[in-house]
Order: sequence, then structure tokens, then C-alpha cells
Amino acid sequence: MIDISFWEIAVIGVVALVVLGPERLPKVARTAGHLFGRMQRYVATVKADLNREMEMSELAKVKQEVQEAARAFEQSANEQASAIDAEARKVSQSLEAAASRAPEPVEAEAPVSQAGMLAEQEAAFNRSVDALPDTVSVTPASPARPAPANPVPAAQSTFDFGIEPARRKTS
Repeated sequence: MIDISFWEIAVIGVVALVVLGPERLPKVARTAGHLFGRMQRYVATVKADLNREMEMSELAKVKQEVQEAARAFEQSANEQASAIDAEARKVSQSLEAAASRAPEPVEAEAPVSQAGMLAEQEAAFNRSVDALPDTVSVTPASPARPAPANPVPAAQSTFDFGIEPARRKTS
């Protein structure tokens, strides 16, 4: 903007004091301050209006771009929907054609009763038992140890979470 140094302002003040005199100088300075303030407010208002107009034009451009993108998306969605409809029509036509052909009669199997199912299971079990050898020799890998009478006392269970386990009633 305007570059005014301290000495230039001092020279202007001295000239104004000599020309206007000490009585009118404060009144003129006050009026000049008010006018300067009004000018600054007017310039700030004009700048704000220009910025607002620039933003509005940018928003209008963005709005137009978004509308164009929405139209393009809508068009592609409609194309995809029509392609899917065409495929669905083809599938329904092929299903109708297949349904219109005379189907071959299919013999239904007789339902199996529960007694028949049990007889089949028993026969299968008997066949598997008959396939086993008659003698089986078992060799223990280690000598058998008798199980302790009470391996874990009820009060010292492996998963003791502070909950006493349920005890069986003996009668």
C-alpha cells in the first residue's frame, strides 16, 4: 500500500500545525480519522463482496461438475439395470421353455418304514461283526495300575474358581 515513514508523518504534522493553527488542528485530525476509518470499512466491504462472488462462482462450477457426475452415474446405472433385465428375461424364457417340455414320469420310491430301517442297520452290524477275526490277542503296553479310590478331593478340584462343586447325595 502506501509506504509512509515516521519522519514523513512528522513533517506533515508540523505543516498542518503551522497552516491550520493549534485551535483547528484537533478538529481536523478527528475528521480525517473518521474519514480514514470509513474508507477502510468501505474497502473491507468491497473485498468481502469480491471474495463472496468468487466463492459463489467456484461453488457454481463445483455444483455443475457434481450434477454432470450424477447424470453420468444415473445413465450408467440405467444401462446396467437394462442389461440385468435383459439377462433376467433370457433366464425366465429358458425356464419357461424347459417347463413347457413334457417331463418324464419319475417313479417315487416307496417310503421306508422304521422297522425296515432298523432291520437294515442290524444286518449291516451283523456283517461287520462277522468280518472280525475270531480270536484277538491284546498285549498291554505297560502294566495296568489300579485307579485311586478318590483321585481328586471335592474341595481341591482342578478348576477351583471359588465355587464349591455339586456333591451327590448318598442315601
